[in-house]
Amino acid sequence: MANKRIDQPTGTETVGHEWDGIEELNTPLPRWWLWLFYITIVWAAVYTVLYPAWPMISKGTEGYFGWTSRGQLAQEIDAVEASRAEFRTQLANLPVEQLQANPGLMGQAVAGGSAAFKVNCVQCHGSGAAGSPGFPNLADDDWLWGGDIKAIETTLTHGIRQPGDGATRLSAMPPFAGAFSPAQMNALVDHVLSLSGNGQSSAVGAQLYADNCVACHGAAGEGDRMQGAPRLNDAITLYGNSRDAIARQIQQPRMGVMPSWQGRLDPVTIKMLAAYVHSLGGGEDFVEAGPEPVTQADEQP
Repeated sequence: MANKRIDQPTGTETVGHEWDGIEELNTPLPRWWLWLFYITIVWAAVYTVLYPAWPMISKGTEGYFGWTSRGQLAQEIDAVEASRAEFRTQLANLPVEQLQANPGLMGQAVAGGSAAFKVNCVQCHGSGAAGSPGFPNLADDDWLWGGDIKAIETTLTHGIRQPGDGATRLSAMPPFAGAFSPAQMNALVDHVLSLSGNGQSSAVGAQLYADNCVACHGAAGEGDRMQGAPRLNDAITLYGNSRDAIARQIQQPRMGVMPSWQGRLDPVTIKMLAAYVHSLGGGEDFVEAGPEPVTQADEQP
C-alpha cells in the first residue's frame, strides 16, 4: 500500500509492485464489461435454479422446470414413432410378397430398409451392398436361395447355417481333400472354369465332375437353390474364381454363417430390409409355387 502512487503520464494509480523498474498500473475495467460480467453471474444463478446444472451422486439436480435434453429427445422420438405408426401397422398386416403391388408403401419400406441396412448389414456386405470375399454381393442377380422378396425375407429371418434356428437355410459341401491326385484336381478345376467360359475342359475333368458334382451343381453348372448349391456357370464366385481359390474350395470348402435376425429385429424392420435388398438391382419376381429350400428342420431325423 505504501508503494502505491499516481503515474504522472497516465494519471492512473499503480498497484505498488515494481520489477526492474517496471510498475503495474491499476487500470479499472470498462463499465460495460463489468455490467456484462454481473449479468452473466445473475444468469448463471437463475439457470441453476430453473434447469439441471449440478451433478450429484446418482443424478444431477433436476431444476424447477424438470427439463432434460434426454427427456426432450425421448419426446421427439415418440413423436416420430407416432407419425410412423400407421405405416408400420400397414406393413405389419401386409404379406411381404404383396408389397410391390403398393408402390407408396414399397417406397417407404425401401427407405426404412436403407437405414436399417446401414446399421445392421454394412459390416459384412459393405455400404453399397457389393460384398467382399466370403460375403455375397446383394446388388447382382446371383442368388443362392432365391432373390424374390419373400425368399429374401426368409433368409433375413432365419439366417444361413444359424445354430439354434430350425428353419435356417442349410447347405453343406463335402471336403474332397485327398480324394484326387494333383493331376485330377487340375483337370476338375479346368472343367469348373470351363463351365463359365474361362477354361478348357477335358474328358478326365468332365468325368470327375459328373461323378462328384453334378448331383448338387447340375450338369451345366446351373446350381440348385433347393439345396443351396451355387451356380458354377457364371463368373460370380463367393471366395474367388482363381485356380487356387477354386481348388481350395473343392478340397476344404468354406461355408459362412449369416445370423438369424428374428429376435434381433422386429418383423416390420425385416420386411423393410427385404424390400431394400430386393430394390438394389438383382431382385426377382415372386413366384408362388415351388418347393422350399432345404432348412435345418428338414435335416432333423
